[in-house]
Amino acid sequence: MEIEKLNYDLPPELIAQKPAPNRAGSRMLVLDRSADSLLDSGFSQIVSFINKGDCFVINNTKVLPARFFAQKSTGAKIEGLFIAAENNNWLVMLKNSSRLKQGETLNLLDRNKKTFCTAVIDTKLEQGQWLIKPALSLPSMRILETIGFAPLPPYIKRPDPASEHQLDTNRYQTVYAAQNGAIAAPTAGLHFTPEILEQIKAKGISIAQITLHVGQGTFLPVKTKTLEEHKIHSEEYFIDAENAQIINKTIQSKGRIFAVGTTAVRTLETVAEKYGKIIAAQGRTELFITPGFEFKITDAMLTNFHLPKSTLLALVAAFAGLDKILAAYKHAVDEKYRFYSYGDCMLIL
Repeated sequence: MEIEKLNYDLPPELIAQKPAPNRAGSRMLVLDRSADSLLDSGFSQIVSFINKGDCFVINNTKVLPARFFAQKSTGAKIEGLFIAAENNNWLVMLKNSSRLKQGETLNLLDRNKKTFCTAVIDTKLEQGQWLIKPALSLPSMRILETIGFAPLPPYIKRPDPASEHQLDTNRYQTVYAAQNGAIAAPTAGLHFTPEILEQIKAKGISIAQITLHVGQGTFLPVKTKTLEEHKIHSEEYFIDAENAQIINKTIQSKGRIFAVGTTAVRTLETVAEKYGKIIAAQGRTELFITPGFEFKITDAMLTNFHLPKSTLLALVAAFAGLDKILAAYKHAVDEKYRFYSYGDCMLIL
């Protein structure tokens, strides 16, 4: 499939730079696939679209404060993204890093732009990735809690991240985040509040928790001419026995599975592809869901609006149909919905 078919026009002013004042205050566009209809609603009304006996599947990954800043001995500034800890090294992505050399020392800066500790450049890898070794023998999370910022996607502009640090630390995280490991948020879940979750439970709707640690490749646009040429990113997932049982009980009783976000969809469909059903499982997924994919578990999906020519847009197009999705996105643009991570959401039934 030509990637240009997943393109659409988006005025830059519709890219949300800050979250809605209230988590549940976002607008929600409801796409009913069977009725081929669109309805303008609000996320606060989501419970009215779900029936007793249905099940919400949420991704409880927790976003790390993975964005950090460093300084070379020359005074030049470097922006970094922590990806993972490997023994005593950090696997990171570094901007403005073309002149870095193995053995060079960087100063890792705290949120007041003061040196917190030094780190030595260990190894240059591919695609802008490096191994660096912090001088302090503290766990990576301890260091990141002091120097790190929310790893916002590049389309959210923060010239001075410290000025919005508290806002982003709070709002670029779901209220049910529990398992450390993501370097991007599962954004469909950002709309939920404890009150909405209680309304869901009170209606007799189950909530199952799965984990997929969102990686740096999630929001990247596809740069190949076709989807088939693109190499999909790999992400770590986990489903335990208790939550697998909740999902299976819903399926057995003819309830619907509502996946909250593309990450939940990817996890559910990965396990179903591999085992034929939902079971307790963990591993890494490279499942690339594109138009023509046969969904085995997901009956409905809550999702934000995605970038043109992205793997996430390919996934929702596979679920709802490309023509329906592009028509829905045109409607959202015309009605001035707010797009991307901090934007409004879409419920696909």
